[in-house]
Amino acid sequence: MNKFAKLAMGLLLSVAMIAGCGSSSIQKDNGEETAEEKNLITIGFSQLGAESDWRSANTVSMQSAFVPEEGYNLIYKNGQQKQVNQITAIRTFIQQEVDYIVLAPVTESGWDSVLGEARDAGIPVILVDRRVDVPDKNLYSCWVGSDFELEGRKMAAWIQKYTETIGMKADELHIVNIQGTIGSTAQIGRTRGLANAARENGWDLMAEVTGDFTETKGREVMSGLLKRFDNINVVYCENDNEAIGAIDAIEAAGKKAGPNIKNGEIMVVSFDGVNKEALDYAKEGKISCIAECNPLHGPRVKALVEMLVEGMKPDKFNYVDEKLFSSIDDVTEVEIDGVVYPVQDIGE
Repeated sequence: MNKFAKLAMGLLLSVAMIAGCGSSSIQKDNGEETAEEKNLITIGFSQLGAESDWRSANTVSMQSAFVPEEGYNLIYKNGQQKQVNQITAIRTFIQQEVDYIVLAPVTESGWDSVLGEARDAGIPVILVDRRVDVPDKNLYSCWVGSDFELEGRKMAAWIQKYTETIGMKADELHIVNIQGTIGSTAQIGRTRGLANAARENGWDLMAEVTGDFTETKGREVMSGLLKRFDNINVVYCENDNEAIGAIDAIEAAGKKAGPNIKNGEIMVVSFDGVNKEALDYAKEGKISCIAECNPLHGPRVKALVEMLVEGMKPDKFNYVDEKLFSSIDDVTEVEIDGVVYPVQDIGE
């Protein structure tokens, strides 16, 4: 098993262990009762939801990093993909006088007031994964996550290089984009990466429709797109769960997901690289390329908290390293702005 597969399997096992316990939320509701007597640093973590395998792995990583054995008490709140729930959670954290707030925002806008309340209370806020669009950048201490537009640009570069390698002309590409949750940083960056490349290369970007990062919506959206268009040959899914749903719809329509688009297959590409089924599909060629989105933010966020505890000022923006993966050996690397990014073989 290669390095990437081992990492993914480790993530999946971690998620399964947390889910299997059925009590992963113990810290969530009663942690604040014992933090003071144990002299623990209390972290209020507002996660946007559990809409994907990536999100579950991200939550597990945070829960594993902030444990009592390391001197922390984590109060975890699931926002269920609703900003109002996250705002309520942050205000609860403020009332509980937590030491630090970690926020994975469901969308970029609408945070000015509640982040201002946290600042007035003297509670530093660390953003993870997605960003917030606020005029005053001092409303949060720092951010850690992925360069989503770079992810999109790398994927678009892979599509360009692969299709040129097999002799496809630019105007022969008929692409649909199953987007993530509209307004999220991941959606904005990945959508922009494709849209700019389509315009620059002369690709036919036929539709952009949100799949909300879920398998069910991905299936529903793809089914509708196949009824609208009879010449789709590339499906750009903004996460793995959407890709799995899209492949279900493609096969239900009697078509085949695969890289041989010159002979009628529909090429599916996706982002994340956490879902086991998606990894298996990538090995089989049903998903032609996956742009990694690293969910393991817990250790990095913990390091940032430790810097703040010591009175140090961390970098405002902290990016995680990520790769491209494919079982197709036609493309071994892509280049963006003079930087070469290798494409790692996801096969056995």
